[in-house]
Amino acid sequence: MISEKLHKGQLLIAEPSIIGDISFNRSVILLADHNDEGSVGFILNKPLNYSINDLIPEIESSFEVYNGGPVEQDNLYFIHTIPDLLPNSIEISHGIYWGGDFELTKELINNGTIQRDSIRFFLGYTGWGAQQLESELQVNSWIICTNTYENKILGKSSNDFWKEKIMELGGDYLIWSNAPENPILN
Repeated sequence: MISEKLHKGQLLIAEPSIIGDISFNRSVILLADHNDEGSVGFILNKPLNYSINDLIPEIESSFEVYNGGPVEQDNLYFIHTIPDLLPNSIEISHGIYWGGDFELTKELINNGTIQRDSIRFFLGYTGWGAQQLESELQVNSWIICTNTYENKILGKSSNDFWKEKIMELGGDYLIWSNAPENPILN
């Protein structure tokens, strides 16, 4: 389950020691790109109190919007599993794609062709400069895991996803699976 070398398509699980960081505490991030210049990812388990219709009124849908990360939170991003419907998509891995023709995306959502389990929208993204993510891994901020869900990851429940991944790790992590988000409240 735990991988040694970083590459796009992996999951980054926030270490339980990340406390008080509103963006990353108990986050599960899909690494969308990783190269010598840096890394980009999207937080999968932090839904916002917005639907896509709240942000883009011409989309007649209530698809949830997630906090993708602290970078460029005024921009909307999306990942999906339908590259045959959305030209110009970039494959992340295992049938998960990033972006594509947004005008066509709006049209296909409105006519019911795109379903909620095949696309996820994010405000912002998570970004790291060259070697920054590797440095954070050296100080144990993240646990690298293989995305065993592959393109089914968009259907994962967001509320308990971090807890589920921590429980899968077992060992010393099990104690954290039921700990309150803020240990002071314990």
